[in-house]
Amino acid sequence: MLLISFLDRIGSGLWSSVSVLYFTYVSGLSIAQVGTLAAVSGAIGIAGAPLAGRLADRFPLTRIMIAIQLLRALASFALLTTDHYLPLLALSAVGALGDRASNLLTRLYATRVAGPDRARYQAFNRTAANAGWALGGLAAAAALTLGTTTAYRWLLTGDGISFVTVALLTLTCAEPRSSTHLAATAGDPLRTRRPANPWRDRTYLAYVATETVLFLDDTVFKVGLPLWIAHRHGVPHGLAPLLLVLNNALVVGLQVPLARYGTTAAAARRLLIPLSAAFALGGVALALSATGGTVQAVCLLSASAAAFTLAEMLHATVSWELSVALAPDTAQGAYLGVHGLAQAAQRSIGPLAVTAAIATGPLGWTLFGTVIALTCAIQHRLVRDRIQQAPLSVPLVTLSEH
Repeated sequence: MLLISFLDRIGSGLWSSVSVLYFTYVSGLSIAQVGTLAAVSGAIGIAGAPLAGRLADRFPLTRIMIAIQLLRALASFALLTTDHYLPLLALSAVGALGDRASNLLTRLYATRVAGPDRARYQAFNRTAANAGWALGGLAAAAALTLGTTTAYRWLLTGDGISFVTVALLTLTCAEPRSSTHLAATAGDPLRTRRPANPWRDRTYLAYVATETVLFLDDTVFKVGLPLWIAHRHGVPHGLAPLLLVLNNALVVGLQVPLARYGTTAAAARRLLIPLSAAFALGGVALALSATGGTVQAVCLLSASAAAFTLAEMLHATVSWELSVALAPDTAQGAYLGVHGLAQAAQRSIGPLAVTAAIATGPLGWTLFGTVIALTCAIQHRLVRDRIQQAPLSVPLVTLSEH
């Protein structure tokens, strides 16, 4: 499964970094059309996680994963067949739906296979995904030096091929036994017939709402830092991609070691305290970067990037554990699907939040970090009575080499 994540993200890196350019220079869409396409497809994609979660509680997980990968491949290859706006919009929406569903299913597979060791497994999985994303991005950058339509089309083709390859590799993976199946074999048919409904679980929905705020670190790197640097006099614009490289390098190097501190629900909850400090420090460092000369600004921006990266890694560990620990065993797919809405939702509100912080100036970044830090404290209190001290009762399955 680690190889699958690596190859999946290579394809995503090939396409995500050039999709806007493809639609502009190859398909000939206007700026407004490209923006609308991204917004609409992203909104439709939000449904991917809860839909996949529901299906995963009812059907074999690996079969759904294969179907989703083939759906993504079909959408990618179909984009090559048309330059008309409405078909491009529909195909992009299908691709976004598959992307969100695939993320959820990969995570659920790790949860069912790794059992109580899921935090460490997820850390390895995230490291492999980051490495694949970086490799795909570098390959895309190299291909774009050609600047030809053929180069763009080959990148999109590579994206589709990666999904087909992942589907074939998934065929070799063992099918994990779901907790619903375990409940039935243990003589608990009532729990099997009536799984819990996450949409009626107010505590879990409140937890997901706080998660939406904590996922804002993603927007900091994709939107916040580049825009802040672009509007900060005296700071070289080339610093923005270097900070992304720093982020990726830190995740690859430190995500697995940090995972050891969040292997139980109680331990993950305790990590919310240093997580709040990391968010607050990141916001303060960004605010102070506007007060000095170039050298000081570069140092503070680098410190802020490091702090937000630490927050990203800590939150990943906390989120992996608590999202599962707060979910009933018989409805893990449905609950994790609802949890997946948090990351999708922040992709909509995140750009608004960071642009508001930039428009407000240094005070805005201080408030930005403080609000997220306070949200950590709210989540710390919210989950106190619901965390499950015991590990999931899911037996380990022999992992395929893939």
